[in-house]
Amino acid sequence: MEATQPNAPPLDFPRFVVPGHEAAMTALRDLFWLHYQPAGPLIPLWDEWMPKATLWPARGSGRQLDQMRRRWATALAGRGINAEGYVHTQQHDGPAHAEGWPFPLWSQAGGMGWHFRGTGVAGYDAPQATPEGWRLTGGEGGAVNEQGWPIELLDADARAQTPPLEVPARVCPWLRLNWWAEGLESANCYVEWTTPENPHFGADRRCYFGPATATGTALAWMPMGGGEGQMDLARAETRTMIPVYRTPGWSGTITGLRLCFANGSPARVVIKSFHTACDTRHSINNPNFVRGVHDYFCWSGDLTFLREQIGRVRTAMRFTMREFQTRTRRCVYTTWPGHEGRSGVRRAADGHKQVIPGEGIGGNYWDLLPFGGEDALASIYYYDALLDLAELEAAIVAHPEWGVATGADAFDPTDLRQHADQVREYGTNRFWNPQTQRFGTVDLDGTLHDYGWTFLNNEAVYHGFATADQARLIRAWISGSRVVSGDTSVGPDIYHWRFGPRATTRRNLDYYFWAWSNPEGIPWGYQVQDGGAVLGFSYHDLMCRLAVDGPDDAWARLREILAWFTEVQAEGGYRSYYAQDPARGTMQGANVAGGLGLDKEFFESLLVPQVMLYGFLGFRPTVAGFDLSPRLPQDWPELTITRVHVRGVVLDVTARADGAIRVTPDRAADPPLVVQLPEGDWRDEADGSPIPGNAWVLPATGGAAAATRVHPPAV
Repeated sequence: MEATQPNAPPLDFPRFVVPGHEAAMTALRDLFWLHYQPAGPLIPLWDEWMPKATLWPARGSGRQLDQMRRRWATALAGRGINAEGYVHTQQHDGPAHAEGWPFPLWSQAGGMGWHFRGTGVAGYDAPQATPEGWRLTGGEGGAVNEQGWPIELLDADARAQTPPLEVPARVCPWLRLNWWAEGLESANCYVEWTTPENPHFGADRRCYFGPATATGTALAWMPMGGGEGQMDLARAETRTMIPVYRTPGWSGTITGLRLCFANGSPARVVIKSFHTACDTRHSINNPNFVRGVHDYFCWSGDLTFLREQIGRVRTAMRFTMREFQTRTRRCVYTTWPGHEGRSGVRRAADGHKQVIPGEGIGGNYWDLLPFGGEDALASIYYYDALLDLAELEAAIVAHPEWGVATGADAFDPTDLRQHADQVREYGTNRFWNPQTQRFGTVDLDGTLHDYGWTFLNNEAVYHGFATADQARLIRAWISGSRVVSGDTSVGPDIYHWRFGPRATTRRNLDYYFWAWSNPEGIPWGYQVQDGGAVLGFSYHDLMCRLAVDGPDDAWARLREILAWFTEVQAEGGYRSYYAQDPARGTMQGANVAGGLGLDKEFFESLLVPQVMLYGFLGFRPTVAGFDLSPRLPQDWPELTITRVHVRGVVLDVTARADGAIRVTPDRAADPPLVVQLPEGDWRDEADGSPIPGNAWVLPATGGAAAATRVHPPAV
């Protein structure tokens, strides 16, 4: 359906209805629609946030109604998982780790690379190289073509040796080879290297890797001299990551590299690029994938999807447990090179700044910050993923008719929940700073780092990781009523940017990955990760206010956000508003640094309106239907949210201040939806009968249904 006016939400987009607050609800719906339009499945970094915000709005009817769900099913099923079980980041093809974040670049680390063809990604390219200085043994190279450098491997065991180089092994834990090959299907390819101590190649300095193959698409090879060995561009090149850091001989200074193709007969390759790489993998990808699958299934009830993906979900969880030693460490314990949680920018005793290449690499959304070692944020996400997987595993056992595998790879849901309790018990002590009374993160040296990260602390409360006492202390600090000594921002200034709290409250000049080594060159608050703010994470702030300080406090904060949004829209939108007056702040986006994250790559701005559904209405999708636990501000007589799409049924849901709940589905569900109501004595208004266990089964015949709490809560 078309919108009634330009840029207005279409008529079939969900509405938030609160009598007496129509203007505020209209503004909130406009905010929702503004960020819903470009939304949908992204890379795994957003798999915790975007499904819960995009899967429930019921757009259109018939096939259109399921369009967003089909997109999510395809995206989640298409998440790349390597042979070890790591979920790929799936970001663009920059000159970094092929399965990780697009920076740090090898050039930033002082590594070495040869790009015979560019990446094609603006801002993430590298100078193009020629084969000059390379030595081929048993092969003949052609002229560089539109794919890269073609080489005919004429003799068995052909080799390609790079020009001399000199790079520290510690800043180059991986080698990356982008290439095509024909005739290497069973070859045990390997790379060898030299050092000043070992100037000759040898088997003690060797790392094997798999060959590029023609899987899925036939190769069209043109003979040398004509098309210069061009292969079929319809087939994407193989992006081979070689973990040389795992071999004992990769140490000191590397002075030479040699690719050994181990071909038994003539073969052909095209090398697009070969370069060193930092370890830019993200430790949160696997937990986010687990949580994304959980959310998709709870909203959709897609059993075919669950059957097909549960094995991958279990593989992803086992990788996290194994790779980060979570069973023994009771946290995400990251030892990947550069991810030890130490800063790449340090101060000597005399105050002189030391920049240490290869140190302080980020592993999550906050990509300038060295969350690693004993990683607080990743541990919170892992805790949440354990509970989500436990819910799925328990449902699978309870529903053998689903036909979902319960074999040897299945997890015991009771064990997962017990382990989650262990992670929480450890984390609430290990990551808690008793001086500031908030959470920080701990590096592998045991040093706790704390710059007043509001996002870390709000998410700790939001996910139920923080204890009740910790949640109250966190809320008092972020709300400004508790002053933390040494903080740069205290009191009302924490909300200086109006739409949400600063991401950090203490100026950070020292805790970054090494390539961000001059933070003092940017004023406080004009970098998102140092006193700036991100709109989307106001959602967690609102939810924590609701949980700790109650609905009136959360509603007061939401009104301030909506007043800001209304003012911004009246002046032409985000970009226009902030361009008119630099004192209002600078926006980040599209590779331009700034202090405020609102649009462009800040897709999570979509989260803010979700406080209505998940917060004030207390709606949570489950494997059987949904939970409802409304918490309405005192001046709301009722709240209605329309067009909530759950398990193929479109609902309007109303919660009233007098304790009544009404659900109006567009049709009956099969099996019927079970609504878990909050504590109290509930009766079905249809016949006055009590609702056993507060598990309200919506009528199989469809139509509106209502339940009333016999003794409504005191206001």
